Amino acid sequence: MILAFKNGTTELDSVLGSFADAALQGSGFYTEIELFVPVPLHWSRRLVRGYNQSRVLAGKLTHPAARISTKLVRIRRTRTQPSAASPIARAKNVAGAFAVSRGHHFAGRKICLVDDIKTSGATLNECARTLRQAGASKVFALVLAVAGQNPG
Repeated sequence: MILAFKNGTTELDSVLGSFADAALQGSGFYTEIELFVPVPLHWSRRLVRGYNQSRVLAGKLTHPAARISTKLVRIRRTRTQPSAASPIARAKNVAGAFAVSRGHHFAGRKICLVDDIKTSGATLNECARTLRQAGASKVFALVLAVAGQNPG
C-alpha cells in the first residue's frame, strides 16, 4: 500500500493518514511536538510525481497545536534510496542533501519529521542533523513502515 501511495495511488492517503495519526497519538512524544516537518523531495522529483507523499501524510495528522513547516528543503537531487544498497551508501547518497530555507530558524523547537518508509534511517538522520544545526531542540520521527528489519 505504501509503495502504491508513493507511486501515484493518492486515494490511499486517507487510510494511510489514519494509520499514521493513530501511531502519532499513541507515541510518547505527541504532547511535545510543535512542528511537523515532512521529508522533502527535490523539486524535480516532486514535479514528476506531482506531490510529496510525506507532505500529504503530514496533512492528515491531527494535533491541537502543531503546524506543518516546509522550510526543510532538499537542495540536490539524490538517487532513490532503494538503489543504494548498504547503509553506508545510503548515508553518502543523502549527505548534505538538505538545508533550511534562508531566514528560517528552528531554534528551540520540537519537531516531528514525517516520512513514508524508514529503511536504514539515513534520510531521517540527515534531516534531523540539518534541523538540529538550525537550532531544533528535539527531533522525533513518524514513519508508516520500517523496512528490512530482522524480527528475530
